[in-house]
Amino acid sequence: MKNYKWLALTLLAAQPAMAEDMIHWWDVSVTALHGTDYDLAPSDRQTTITLETAGAWKYGDWFAFQDFINFNGSNVSKDNTTYGEISPRFSLGKISGKELKFGAITDVSLAFTLEEGEGPVNSFLYGIGVDFAIPYFSYFNLNAYRRDAISSGNNSDGWQLTPVFRMDFPVGSSNIVVDGFIDWVFSADDQGYEENIHVNPQVKYDLGETIFGEHKKNQLFVGVEYDYWQNKYGVKGIDQNTYSVIAQYHF
Repeated sequence: MKNYKWLALTLLAAQPAMAEDMIHWWDVSVTALHGTDYDLAPSDRQTTITLETAGAWKYGDWFAFQDFINFNGSNVSKDNTTYGEISPRFSLGKISGKELKFGAITDVSLAFTLEEGEGPVNSFLYGIGVDFAIPYFSYFNLNAYRRDAISSGNNSDGWQLTPVFRMDFPVGSSNIVVDGFIDWVFSADDQGYEENIHVNPQVKYDLGETIFGEHKKNQLFVGVEYDYWQNKYGVKGIDQNTYSVIAQYHF
């Protein structure tokens, strides 16, 4: 399977003829990360360039990313690798034309994710996504998936919960953003694959708004990413705990 299929979503979002009736909003960003202490990798020090796109359209929303990972070591046998995910959701509220609100729940969606990269990592996830309106959160979504491994040597079949969130904190004339995800594989079919939890928040300062003014808000960020992965890749006892410095630009 070829990489970069997330670009199809970006190209779709960029069609001006469809912008008003099909595409409600869209965003494309590039992030540079550098960190150390990565487990089960050719080098514990890595530099990653991440391309992301997110948006909402007439029948749902999407998020996709592609990582270009460089291993910064003097004796590594492999210099780089790639990994990406495409996550479209189809809103039952938008498709039915009826508002689905139950207490804090604001919408329910059919949720899908395709994981792809080099090695035995390709998986297809399908399930239900629920959007919540929670105080202090700009958004909070919870997706419950069934995992199906679709590449040889991948034994990650099971069940997964993935909350996705963002919080904004005004600071002076700018803003601090805390956003990220948690992947919790809470039930694994294969005894050789351990249940695991991957916590990946970013804390970012809106430097663009500080330097260039409010018209550049949510465009240029700097900050840190924390990555904690218990039983990384389903390997018992491999607990990754690392930080990366990041710079992120939204086009």
